[in-house]
Amino acid sequence: MKTELSRTLGIEHAIFGFTPFPAVAAAITRAGGFGVLGAVRYTAPDDLARDLDWMQEHTDGLPHGLDVVMPAKKVEGVTEADVEAMIPEEHRAFVRETLAKHGVPELAAGEASGWRITGWMEQVARSQLDVAFDYPIKLLANALGSPPPDVVARAHEHGVLVAALAGSARHARHHAEAGIDIVVAQGYEAGGHTGEIASMVLTPDVVDAVAPLPVLAAGGIGSGEQIAAGLALGAQGVWLGSLWLTTTEAELHSRALTEKLLAAGSGDTVRSRALTGKPARQLRTEWTDAWDDPAGPGPLPMPLQGLLVAEAVSRIQKYEVAPLLGTPVGQIVGRMNSERSVQQVFDDLTRGFERAVDRINRIAGRSEG
Repeated sequence: MKTELSRTLGIEHAIFGFTPFPAVAAAITRAGGFGVLGAVRYTAPDDLARDLDWMQEHTDGLPHGLDVVMPAKKVEGVTEADVEAMIPEEHRAFVRETLAKHGVPELAAGEASGWRITGWMEQVARSQLDVAFDYPIKLLANALGSPPPDVVARAHEHGVLVAALAGSARHARHHAEAGIDIVVAQGYEAGGHTGEIASMVLTPDVVDAVAPLPVLAAGGIGSGEQIAAGLALGAQGVWLGSLWLTTTEAELHSRALTEKLLAAGSGDTVRSRALTGKPARQLRTEWTDAWDDPAGPGPLPMPLQGLLVAEAVSRIQKYEVAPLLGTPVGQIVGRMNSERSVQQVFDDLTRGFERAVDRINRIAGRSEG
């Protein structure tokens, strides 16, 4: 499963795996793919440094990368406190009422929220980069499109390739103009922040728009046959995120959430602004229903929504309040119906890829059987 891009990066399989869990990212790299650690949950630089140290020790010198979240345009002088002050009391009251309706307990006295999306704040992302560039990462990906020009330049000075996600050919062209090295064409089916164009349409559109830049297909990919389809559409690899959530190395810290993922079908996700303020595909729950209800106040824009719901999400997760418990995940969740190790996932992906190639070869009259 090699392409020009995988050969450039020195990986066996053109599979890029995005995950918030260091153990999963390292296992992806060891299995012959390219593990990409999501940095958004790291609010303290020392915590990120600790896990990058661990990644170095557990990747056998093989390549891996980091994913950050930062806007292309820089906003000066805005602190987290400034953003918090912009949150209307009506929205705070709605959160309190929704949690009370479902009997969600308060956090213990003095216990801080363990789920803060301060990583959406540019200054936090920049502090993450100050740490990351001290490590031998080979790729920097940005979930909100092209990073600021100075960040792209800084990455290139360190010999680090830059990838950016795109939900349309127009976005992809902007990335190319910004000096991005790899475009991730993320379709509507994907988990997390997505656009409105499905992968089957988006991937070839982006490939044509930015040629000869390499493109990774993302969204709705969870089998070797689907990987083969992405490569047939012109991609030089695939970007997989949701698939790793039910691996044995994942650290969801919630058996109830794992069970919900294993039981979910492909129709059990929704594209909602309930979590971050931007449309993000996630499990449909009574929490997303409440925020999407026209009778409610509706979600705030990013980053206000993420800061507003941070403590609420921590409480829902800690006490495993099943009706409200969810996570970003793509429509591929319908195929995530068993717990497997990362290596077992790779074995299944490569076998499926071989089956697809053999099938096409038979159709094309290139093989017997």
